[in-house]
Amino acid sequence: MKELFQHAATTEGVTVRVAVNFLPEQSQPDVGKWFWVYHIRIENGSHETLQLRTRHWRITDGRCMVNHVDGEGVVGEQPVLRPGESHDYVSGCPLATPHGSMEGFYTFVCDDGTPLEVRIPFFPLAAPATAN
Repeated sequence: MKELFQHAATTEGVTVRVAVNFLPEQSQPDVGKWFWVYHIRIENGSHETLQLRTRHWRITDGRCMVNHVDGEGVVGEQPVLRPGESHDYVSGCPLATPHGSMEGFYTFVCDDGTPLEVRIPFFPLAAPATAN
């Protein structure tokens, strides 16, 4: 996967970067299945130590059907990020259409227990055009 982060958003010193790639080998357009993999890097540029507690995704397909996904942590982890540290993970998203988008937010907790909602940037999911 290319390590070029195409999308980024910063909230109170915390930057979320996203690189997304279509995976033709895991897609089956003939049965209505397209698959993308995305690499997320979370960079703590704040002066606080933060723990990622939850995630919220808003996934929209090409028919404007919206799916909200909430969960604990990311890929089974609730990483603690000290100032200057970053956390990377990779996950994937299947869709029933060749185009869509994702966006959302993470909820972190500061050392003093204060919650911090950090935006995940909007990024498109687009399969390359195929000749019929």
